[in-house]
Amino acid sequence: MFDFERILDRRGTGSLKWDRYAGRDVLPLWVADMDFAAPPAVVAALRQRVDHGVFGYSHAPAELVEVILARLWERHRWQVDAEALVWLPGLVVGLNVACRAVGEAGSEVLTMTPIYPPFLSAPGLSERKLVTVPMVQDNGQWLIDFEALEAVVTPAARLLLLCSPQNPTGRVFTREELTRLADLCRRHDLVLCSDEIHCDLVLEPGVEHLPTATLDAEVAARTITLMAPSKTFNLPGLNCAFAIIPDASLRRRFQRAMAGIVPYVNLFGYVGTLAAYRDSGGWHAALLEYLRGNRNLVLAALAEMPGLRATVGEATYLTWIDARGSGLDDPAGFFERAGVGLSDGREFGAPGFVRLNFACPRSVLIQALERMRRGLEC
Repeated sequence: MFDFERILDRRGTGSLKWDRYAGRDVLPLWVADMDFAAPPAVVAALRQRVDHGVFGYSHAPAELVEVILARLWERHRWQVDAEALVWLPGLVVGLNVACRAVGEAGSEVLTMTPIYPPFLSAPGLSERKLVTVPMVQDNGQWLIDFEALEAVVTPAARLLLLCSPQNPTGRVFTREELTRLADLCRRHDLVLCSDEIHCDLVLEPGVEHLPTATLDAEVAARTITLMAPSKTFNLPGLNCAFAIIPDASLRRRFQRAMAGIVPYVNLFGYVGTLAAYRDSGGWHAALLEYLRGNRNLVLAALAEMPGLRATVGEATYLTWIDARGSGLDDPAGFFERAGVGLSDGREFGAPGFVRLNFACPRSVLIQALERMRRGLEC
């Protein structure tokens, strides 16, 4: 029913992903932006709204709020009140607002690397001090180094930024890991901001995403959860996200930090989000199956490339690749010269790594992997 094999020419469309290599023969597999058309239900809803012809100021439709609350309950058994939702024009906005809302200038924000680059930039933009702790690998699986994290906590620490499922490693944290992290936040009186934008992109059978705030009421009271349909349904250009903040006091601090600087979500963001969550379940299921096939293809191909080791991601459409064994000083630059654009691990706090986005037609992915293989063999 859904054609993920179709190649859509995005050149000349103002695409951030494709314009990065405009005029060059480079296949872009870098930024987390899928090369698939949005779900048909989303496209149809947007067309219908365009036909209405009036594009005035808007707020979240009551039906959208109901759909999200029902979805949180059905997928995670998480009962959320409507007033806990705070609408945002993008998840990265939420990370930056959280840094501004918690603590004061000079206070510390903790996170674990490798990590999505805005986690590393948001604290400094808010005059906070960033403190990072490297994750560790055990049998190819990326784990939180709790001892190291505990060791860096000081009285100046106010906020911990978590990415769950984790970008770029694809880890889906277990209940035990999240409970231990929540306990650390409780003991040190830290607010936890959890980016859960990839929660609907779990690829590994038998693995389930657990929202951190669902552990218990005390954890929920100190947690800001960030979600959006943009990664799952390929709607990043519609700029619609939301924070879930059950505690009224923390929510007011967050909203005060937004005041006067964060714009409203645009009309089409609300329309697209409703159609995605309410009407696109079949498309979503088909997407996950296609992405599993692409992930397995990537892992098999990388296993044959000398000097590269790949993490088996349980979620996301991203593969985190350790190129330190290849002898390449600049692996991202090397593969770009070979005709494949990957994200540079240095931007994630991990030199020597690259991140590959496999959310594209399989024929394009095969071509990109072949270019990587040939580049390494030369």
